[in-house]
Amino acid sequence: MSSTNATPIIELRNVGQTYDGGNHWVIKNASITITDKPAQGEFVVLLGMSGCGKSTILRYVAGLQKPTEGQVLIHGKPIEEAPRVSMVFQQYSSLPWLTVLDNVALALSYKGVAEKERRDKAMEIIKKVGLEGHEKKFAQYPTLSGGQLQRVAIARSMVANPEILLMDEPFGALDINTRLQMQELLSELWLEFHPTVIFVTHDISEAVYLGDDIYIMRSNPGQFEQHIHIDLPFHRNRGIKRDQHFIELVHEVEDKMVAVGSMK
Repeated sequence: MSSTNATPIIELRNVGQTYDGGNHWVIKNASITITDKPAQGEFVVLLGMSGCGKSTILRYVAGLQKPTEGQVLIHGKPIEEAPRVSMVFQQYSSLPWLTVLDNVALALSYKGVAEKERRDKAMEIIKKVGLEGHEKKFAQYPTLSGGQLQRVAIARSMVANPEILLMDEPFGALDINTRLQMQELLSELWLEFHPTVIFVTHDISEAVYLGDDIYIMRSNPGQFEQHIHIDLPFHRNRGIKRDQHFIELVHEVEDKMVAVGSMK
């Protein structure tokens, strides 16, 4: 499935995953093309029932898992030759023995950036995610709240200005108010940095609010079944959720989710 005829940035070609030699396929013949939109980025959301393979798709793109069959390409090259991508997990992934500042600066440290420059850049993104004043605290619970720990993870992922950002239900464990705040923060950061984002969620309203394109996956085996383009303004805020067109899009996606979920 393809969202446009522009230059592909991520391609999955007939990927499949089996863990028992082919008796059962978790994913089979799954294909998707995500296109490069310079100076804009692309925000793709994956929806589907638990177990349909959404997180596995992210792991393919991150290079953390190799499909049993098929190809995963970034800019037309095999994943092994592609630059590393950033990933934010649902579970808090900060290193608790490091401060917020050191956690955020970690990616720059791996790149060999000089200490002063990486700390300056880390502080810049720490301010953007609303953690100024917490940079010397250790990145662990309960010193920081769950929402603050996810802000650390997002800041660490964004500090190196990644071309591709993968997010696996990053707000799933947060309370509703914090989740809404994080949705707005992510939308603002995406508008500023323009990465290509693949975002996994089970929240349909969240998917419509954040996404440019939504892909619904079916199960048994996992495949991309439906593509919905979200024709909302490029710049969004929470008020758009009260717009009638937004509400209609949520209902459209919900109906298609139900239809896909009922497939045998």
